[in-house]
Amino acid sequence: MIINSERSSLRTGGDKWQKVVSEAYFPLDAECHNGTDFFGEMDRWSLGMVGLSRIHCDGVLYRRQRHHFLNETESSLLIAIPENEEVQFSQNQRRTSCKPGGFIVERSDAPYEYWHAGRNVQWVLKVPSASVRARIGPSERLGGLTFDARTGVASYFLSSLRAAVAHVQQLDDAAREAAGSHLLEMLCLAIRSDKRVLDSNTSSIRAAHLCRAEQFIRETLKNPDLSPQMVADVCGISLRYLQQLFTEAGESINGYIRDRRLIRCSEELRAGGHGGTVAEIAYRWGFADQSQFSKHYKAKFGCTPTETRKEAGRFRNMM
Repeated sequence: MIINSERSSLRTGGDKWQKVVSEAYFPLDAECHNGTDFFGEMDRWSLGMVGLSRIHCDGVLYRRQRHHFLNETESSLLIAIPENEEVQFSQNQRRTSCKPGGFIVERSDAPYEYWHAGRNVQWVLKVPSASVRARIGPSERLGGLTFDARTGVASYFLSSLRAAVAHVQQLDDAAREAAGSHLLEMLCLAIRSDKRVLDSNTSSIRAAHLCRAEQFIRETLKNPDLSPQMVADVCGISLRYLQQLFTEAGESINGYIRDRRLIRCSEELRAGGHGGTVAEIAYRWGFADQSQFSKHYKAKFGCTPTETRKEAGRFRNMM
């Protein structure tokens, strides 16, 4: 469990460090370079739906293998940010390195290797894949991408992360949730500004049309009048062509709109009582019919909106 503030520090064999890291993120293997004389220290904070940690440790190789996630139903993205040493990463047939001043995106639902040779300090952000997909589209293309965070919105994202850490001990639960939401939004803006996130399985023109349509949908989710025809008109393409683009991407445009709305509702329900009643949250995200909202919500998440809120409340009370 990621709690409000926790430190794990040890100098021991790699088996205990593997347990610390697996509990913070998800199951993986850790091969420590220093054998039995390994130093590792981790600080962890909970920022609503976002988990934040700082790792200071000797050289290590992490392996996330297929058997680690075969039975997992929810996936996450790790955003690794090295502070003083270069790190190496391999996923999705991509092998890359990241120096201080950048960050790497790691998918939990695909095998990967991550390593650094010497003692290093890194920040790690853990975010739900569904939350990223709701903001920038498919996350499958992101695994193994390295981003330069020395300028622009990516630089602002890292500055926001460090500012959040500097003040986190003085923040109450509501402020921590707001800080986590802000970091998630800045991360997605930084990723979305990179042309590599366009789907390489379609032509550049079709990918650009799809990307523009997805972006308009994400920005207009709260409008109850949002419709496929509205999207087509704004993008300057026919409704039939728009429907073909989404079909090629593996879903219908109506399903895309509905699922993104449901994900945003789920985020607010899990955040606690700060977002209003279930009905208010549903209406805010474009659901005018409460019975249809509840029906679609249970079909997607396997529980009712009220059950989601109660479960989130029980989790917070355990912290």
